[in-house]
Amino acid sequence: MGHAGISVRTPATSANLGPGFDALGLALGLYDDIEVRTRSDGRTVVTVEGEGAGVVPLDGSHLVVRAMRAAFDAAGVPMPGIDLHCTNRIPHARGLGSSSSAIVAGVGAALGLLSGDGEAVDRDRVYRLAADIEGHPDNVAPCVYGGFTVAWAAAGGEWRALSMDPSPRLRPVVCVPDAELSTELARGLLPKSVAHSDAAFTAGRAALLAAAVSGHPELLLDATEDRLHEAYRAPAMPGSAALIKELRVESRLPAVVSGAGPTVLVLACAPGEDPGGPASIPGQAEGSAEIDGTAADSIARRAGSGWHIRPLRIDLAGVYISSPRS
Repeated sequence: MGHAGISVRTPATSANLGPGFDALGLALGLYDDIEVRTRSDGRTVVTVEGEGAGVVPLDGSHLVVRAMRAAFDAAGVPMPGIDLHCTNRIPHARGLGSSSSAIVAGVGAALGLLSGDGEAVDRDRVYRLAADIEGHPDNVAPCVYGGFTVAWAAAGGEWRALSMDPSPRLRPVVCVPDAELSTELARGLLPKSVAHSDAAFTAGRAALLAAAVSGHPELLLDATEDRLHEAYRAPAMPGSAALIKELRVESRLPAVVSGAGPTVLVLACAPGEDPGGPASIPGQAEGSAEIDGTAADSIARRAGSGWHIRPLRIDLAGVYISSPRS
């Protein structure tokens, strides 16, 4: 392998999007970067700048290193010593897929080193290995493939995913609070069972959401309604729950919990018409408010202090793995 190098860029992601619990996700234009070089002495040296600096471990327990080791183990090849430098821009423990970003980056880096050509790495292999490590695919899929994704486990247990280009009218805005919330805590608040009526309601909304995101964003207010998880998690993030209610009721904006929270994702919609599709549905009640470039300012006024409001584009490329040119 020599003293090989690899660079990986991974996007932030928002999972669930309301009713799509553990299945639907969206890649966002906010990125973490890692650079890896192998070293001959077998040591692992980690440096971090940006989000998590001074907090995340700087040894073999770092999540990127653990993901790399899992990928080398899966290939039956000993992992070499490495210098790993992480430039983190995705907030940690906020529901924007920082863990999935690290796992996808680690798997992608390992497979890039094994193949000798980062750009030739099989994305499907990255996805399957990363989803195995993460344990659920909803953030991993958009991180790998970009765009709007549907992820699931096939009958034989193999991870599968479908990526679709969302409507060009979508204008995501993330509202990131200062407070953190661990995914483990958020998952621990979920009940072991829900009413059949709630499951049926949410399944219908998830189906509608796929249509809304891909071509009818004016339906997003209805399509983002959920009865499976958001209400159960609200006690752990009362500020997020209050902001979502205000944005949905007062501003008619499709606001949801991003992933496990506490970030709030607003799937804002620019005025206009999608190519090949009508701007409205006959007989439709008033739906999502259409907004322009001032969306972030309007949302910031609703949110008040303690929130960081960021309009983001949708990432359509997913993970990017490259080998330095000699």
